[in-house]
Amino acid sequence: MAYVARLIKRYPAVMLTIGIGILVAAVSLSGADTAGRWIATVYVALFVAWTSVGMIRDVMRGHFGLDILAVMAMIATLAVGEYIAALIVVLMLAGGGALEDVAAHRARRDLSALLDRSPRLAHVVDGSGEIHDVPVEEVAVGDTILVRPSEIVPVDGELVTDEAEFDESSLTGESLPVTRKAGDEIMSGSINSTRAVHMRATRVSADSQFQQIVALVKESEDAKAPVVRLADRFAIPFTGVSLAIAGVAWAVSGEPTRFAEVLVLATPCPLLIAAPVAFLGGISRASKAGVIVKGGVVLEQMARIRSATFDKTGTLTQGQPRLVDVRAASGFDEAELLTAAASAEQYSSHVLAAGVLAAAKERGLALSPTVDASEEATNGVTAVVDGRTVVVGKPAYVASLVPDVTTASLEPGHAAAYVAIDGCFAGTLILADEVRPESADVVSWLKGVGVTRIAMLTGDAETTANSIASAVGITEVHANLLPADKVRIATEMQPRPLLMVGDGVNDAPVLAAAEVGIAMGARGATAAGDAADAVLLRDSLEAVADVVNIGRHTLRVALTAIWIGIALSVGLMLVATTGVIPAVAGALTQEVVDLATILYALRALRPPAIRHPAEGRTAAVEALA
Repeated sequence: MAYVARLIKRYPAVMLTIGIGILVAAVSLSGADTAGRWIATVYVALFVAWTSVGMIRDVMRGHFGLDILAVMAMIATLAVGEYIAALIVVLMLAGGGALEDVAAHRARRDLSALLDRSPRLAHVVDGSGEIHDVPVEEVAVGDTILVRPSEIVPVDGELVTDEAEFDESSLTGESLPVTRKAGDEIMSGSINSTRAVHMRATRVSADSQFQQIVALVKESEDAKAPVVRLADRFAIPFTGVSLAIAGVAWAVSGEPTRFAEVLVLATPCPLLIAAPVAFLGGISRASKAGVIVKGGVVLEQMARIRSATFDKTGTLTQGQPRLVDVRAASGFDEAELLTAAASAEQYSSHVLAAGVLAAAKERGLALSPTVDASEEATNGVTAVVDGRTVVVGKPAYVASLVPDVTTASLEPGHAAAYVAIDGCFAGTLILADEVRPESADVVSWLKGVGVTRIAMLTGDAETTANSIASAVGITEVHANLLPADKVRIATEMQPRPLLMVGDGVNDAPVLAAAEVGIAMGARGATAAGDAADAVLLRDSLEAVADVVNIGRHTLRVALTAIWIGIALSVGLMLVATTGVIPAVAGALTQEVVDLATILYALRALRPPAIRHPAEGRTAAVEALA
């Protein structure tokens, strides 16, 4: 009884229709055919009125949906006395939403798994070594946390134990355990292996990786797939064809029942249900590939992209620059130059700052505290260190503040941070950021599947940008850009839709401006992730190709499901014009059509035939042509 009560609460229209059907059958079998007919007729009439109110509201808002065919089928079957067929059409329309809900539950299963695994408690170790279980929301930055074997890491942190293995498959899609060493970042949501480890919290719960993923999952679940609207674009032509076939059948046969027999086979449930189910399946498939997609609209746009733009640092490159040379100017030594620069860079969010700080740490240099530190986005940082004003940044930025800046000669793939101390040019720090090994393959794959324009948008110097672009196969380069410049170029870029891939805070505006913005979120780029339409949970550009391929596969499945529903419905309508399919049999047959199209739509849960840019590029091009 409890199960029945849950069904009634979840699907009231379906359960009420079934109940009315059982009542009508019982009354009719008892010999009271007229009473059964009246019960069915009144119920169907009330359902028609209730459905029509919503339909009229939609029409007044300029939205012509497919429900009109179902309403007309119910009215027609009642008019010719086929009240059993009318009840079946009601059940079909009411059950369509329930069937979608059941199918969507399967498609959403992988996303829901993330929510179910959300950590609740953390084992915080105090100064005396005692362990206290506290709600994960109360963990503070700097707290030492014990993670027991097979437990979920509660917040982002830094590993204190010498070495440990973690399962990050639910976050990144990587099936094998990964080994982390002391000082490495550990993402919340990872599963510890077989030994207890200690870590130091680097982010509070709300800012940690897993909680960001949960927020993105909830956002993606609430989004409405656009192909629902695409299916509605078939409403007017499909309705016109259906009414024409039904009208001709009536006119030729002279029997009004023929009109009803045709219309019960024209009900549009396959169009209304199969498409959104396919897109929910695509979202689920993307989550398995380590990509959180914020709704079906993103997948449809990914399937149609014709232009793509990439940030350089941290996107096409590893994003982990290392210091390869220190070129001190006259009057300064290397240790003094690096110490001053690293001290100033402590408060910088630019990716080159991490390389400078790492180099100072490796050389055992003691950094000084800074005062009055300020950063001009993408240009540089200014700070007072030990009473001296230190400027670190691009050559133009440093030259605008001090004279006699000497431009360094750079090898391909190198970048330079220029340093000034107390108004004098102090020297240059040369850093190298290696190209991701998969970048060239991803760019080539995108070109192969019809992306006609690919560009790099970067704030770095032109020489560095050109060397990286040449290595990955990009010929269009826009360098020395501020965030506003990136947005302007992206807005003007043709053809559309446009894909933008970036990782940093300065990429957030252009990610939001593109039709599809993808953030490299594996390192917790919060601002970029918030602005983006999709977030990569594994630190690899291959995931871009994966999710674009999933979008194309999903759109193909959704459109095929729509056309299967249309073809079967039209074919059956033409057969029904001969009178060989009674109204009741036609209504039941249409239920089979519904099931066939929905089962086909669930194919979106399967992986596409070509999953990686390095595999079968020619086959992918042919399949998508």
